[in-house]
Amino acid sequence: MRVFPLLLRLKRDQRGLALIEFALTLPIVLVLLLYGLETANLGLSILRVHQIAATSADNAARVRDSINEADVSEVLMGGKIVGERMDFGTRGRIVLSDVLPNGNTSGSGSSLIVYQKIQWQRCTGALNNTESQPQYGREGKGVSDNSLPSMGASDRQIAATPGSAMIFAEVTYLYKPLVSSTILGTPILRSEASFTVRERNSETLTGTKANLCTVYSA
Repeated sequence: MRVFPLLLRLKRDQRGLALIEFALTLPIVLVLLLYGLETANLGLSILRVHQIAATSADNAARVRDSINEADVSEVLMGGKIVGERMDFGTRGRIVLSDVLPNGNTSGSGSSLIVYQKIQWQRCTGALNNTESQPQYGREGKGVSDNSLPSMGASDRQIAATPGSAMIFAEVTYLYKPLVSSTILGTPILRSEASFTVRERNSETLTGTKANLCTVYSA
């Protein structure tokens, strides 16, 4: 007979209810929190990869009068410094290409094609996979033929105009997860940027200690 009053008291007793509810919802809240943190980190990584590409291309294009290997090394080092927090040196790759017209054209008007050549190309970063390779040609492409009408993907191609040159940057990064790779994986992030060279009389790269694209190091 005493069982019924005991059950009644248990029914009315709400002590510890909040703790039980918290314990039940904690796994869901934790998963959402971790997913949110990983998504935010991926977004920041994408933004930083874009920043590295734009900064590298812009800084290389700003070098005036002439350019040498030391100038390019400083530009590439600056790109790695931008990505230092996400371990870009070991997980990323920068490809800088100096592109200018090779003197050949075809068509006219809106159909005019100004063929290009890659005068020089320098790289840095330890990432070595298919995506991190120069996607539009290596140093010397287009010098003796019309194999390079433009740089860039098919939906956003760009070419230097006659009498000018441009720096084209390709940046690739193997995403480093903040929490775990099981949440979003480790996608390859890639960005491209191009800037027209300003106030430079020669595109011949002088000096020693070249950052050759056959070397992969942080």
